[in-house]
Amino acid sequence: MKQNYYIFNNGRLKRQENTIFFEKEDGTKAVIPIENTEALYAFGEIDFNTKLFNYLAQKGIPVHVFNYYGFYSGSYYPREYLNSGQLLVKQVNHYTSRQKRIVLAKAFVDAASFNILKNLRYYGNRGKGLDEYINTIEGFRSQVEKTDAVEELMGIEGNIRNTYYKAWPTIIDQEIEFERRVKQPPDNMINALISYLNSMVYTTCLGELYHTQLTPLISYLHEPGDRRYSLSLDLAEIFKPIFSDRTIFTLLNRQQITEKDFMTEVNCCYLNEKGRKTVVKEYDEKLKTIINHKKLERQVSYRYLIRLECYKLVKHLIGEQEYEGFKIWW
Repeated sequence: MKQNYYIFNNGRLKRQENTIFFEKEDGTKAVIPIENTEALYAFGEIDFNTKLFNYLAQKGIPVHVFNYYGFYSGSYYPREYLNSGQLLVKQVNHYTSRQKRIVLAKAFVDAASFNILKNLRYYGNRGKGLDEYINTIEGFRSQVEKTDAVEELMGIEGNIRNTYYKAWPTIIDQEIEFERRVKQPPDNMINALISYLNSMVYTTCLGELYHTQLTPLISYLHEPGDRRYSLSLDLAEIFKPIFSDRTIFTLLNRQQITEKDFMTEVNCCYLNEKGRKTVVKEYDEKLKTIINHKKLERQVSYRYLIRLECYKLVKHLIGEQEYEGFKIWW
């Protein structure tokens, strides 16, 4: 299985013959095994050149860039190599048709909210007292099938998320200040963790989309727009409860991340370098987790579950099999 490589130091990333080197500011070099690389994550101040990007394009390796504060800036997305004109037409058709679009949008919200409830029930069964939040979310979920407008569906999804976040102080075994979701910029350690890990899930979904015939620009729950790969946002809704939220609960409840791992500047809270490394390590280990897939009857990684989700979406678009979003079974 190929690996993601995370670069936290400052320096230069360059190609030398058929190898990629990362040269640190002190002149030391580290080799990145290109044939074993899934994606590169650049967290430090790193220099690139066109020779490097041409080589990465040949190998189909995306680069995800994060700024000084650890917030996601953007991605270098290599030229797509699995293009399908017929699938593109069908993907567009399912967006332009109100009836077809709402079917997929409902499937994303249904799966995402199911996975959220799975998290709440997990901690509820361990004496956390979350019945009030579970019942409220179940009420919102019952409204999903009744709506025929994406805008209304997004409102239901927002209500589910807000209720879910209200349960977090009960789930987390640290004293936290977390009343509501604040994104731009995050105003406390919980919002900083959510923003950081949600961007990791988004880029992971984008990386898996690259290895399919789907275009990441056409989506169904989120509105397609400029400067974002909106289908990755759709898929991320399903997997955030598994990859992002569960990682946050684990890190905080094991005291692996505390207030000492954050910095605050002008109402902006962000992870320091030590905190970022701890979070990325836990997240990467989760992606590598192997489970026995109940339908395929073989072992797959958590990360590969996203690829399988893309394949399911393709089957729906071509009329082979109705799409049902991924739901945790363990």
